[in-house]
Amino acid sequence: MFTGLVQSLAEVVSLAEEGPGVRLTVRDALIAGSVAIGDSVCINGCCLTVVGIEGDAVAFQAGSETLSRTNLGDLKAGSRVNLEPSLKAGDQLGGHYVTGHVDCLGVVDAIEPEGDWSKYWFHVPAIQIRQMASKGSVAVDGVSLTLVDVEDLPPVVGLAQGGRFSVALIPHTLGVTTLGGRKVGDHVNIETDVLAKYVERQLAGRQ
Repeated sequence: MFTGLVQSLAEVVSLAEEGPGVRLTVRDALIAGSVAIGDSVCINGCCLTVVGIEGDAVAFQAGSETLSRTNLGDLKAGSRVNLEPSLKAGDQLGGHYVTGHVDCLGVVDAIEPEGDWSKYWFHVPAIQIRQMASKGSVAVDGVSLTLVDVEDLPPVVGLAQGGRFSVALIPHTLGVTTLGGRKVGDHVNIETDVLAKYVERQLAGRQ
């Protein structure tokens, strides 16, 4: 379990083919000094297990399913990723409960600069937009954010039916996470609020 409060913006050192997946190695002294083999770390919102530590480099294994369903499959040496170690009992919960289980790939739909701030819009499938509400929570690339606008979208040729949502990003978030470097058309990992999933499931059972 995580909070969506990114602790490090780390650099990808390498991705080496390993079995049906890859061995992903990132460089970050803070995380390397605070985790042990077997620990869970959230990478761009995706929970992975530490399988190796050497100096300030930390290694993880990502299977083919993970690579195909998240933007970890787009990574290359030199890419930047958001890191957050798992939540410990008694830790301060500054964001919201994030499981590290990515629901879908979203697409950056628009970026609206507002001085040093920015308003970002993301397109997501219909099932995820149903689990969102204005002022609720969402994790984008593992970053806990507050939803501003939530909109259903009509079917469009070449674009799956779904919806889009917006978030307001402060200068700090833009500077210390991957979101500051995102461009229109980029893929981002989306995880909706786990409570919203249970509510939708209960409502669906009554219909």
